[in-house]
This record gives sequence, C-alpha cells and structure tokens, in this order.
Amino acid sequence: MPKASARHILVASEDKCNELKKAIEGGADFAKVAKENSTCPSSRQGGDLGTFGPGQMVKEFDTVVFSAPVNVVQGPVKTQFGYHLLEVTSRQD
Repeated sequence: MPKASARHILVASEDKCNELKKAIEGGADFAKVAKENSTCPSSRQGGDLGTFGPGQMVKEFDTVVFSAPVNVVQGPVKTQFGYHLLEVTSRQD
C-alpha cells in the first residue's frame, strides 16, 4: 500500500495561502511559516502530518499527496477546513 509523509499550512483565506506560498517560494522556511501562520495543531511541529496511507486524510489531500511531486509546495488546496499549502516530503508507491 502506498504511504506518504507530508506537511501543511492551514489558513482561512485563499489570499493568505497565496501570500505564504510566495514567501516559501522566495526562500522562507516552510516549518517556520507553518508555526507562525497555520491554524492547525500540527503547526507546533512545523506543519508535519507524519506518515499516512490513502484514505486517511480528506479526499482533496489524498489527490495531491499521492500525485504531486515530492518536495514541491502545492496549493492553495481548499477543503472543509480552509485553504492549505501542502508539501509531500516522501512517498513510497
């Protein structure tokens, strides 16, 4: 079964999500941005969600995490919780 590790940043608006993505693409540290901005409890770990398999996260996450390139920030991804930036840190298919 495929497994992936990922980290994310959760914010309330698409505009804020895009602003943070630009900052990360410009060299800001993902974990630091997560700690300072993410509303998810995972922000304490720099947005780290650990390792999981398909179906363990919401559908929108699964779609990105099991198809996006590793170590490339994806998003904004809209879910019922808000807007996310996602980064797949490893994946075994």
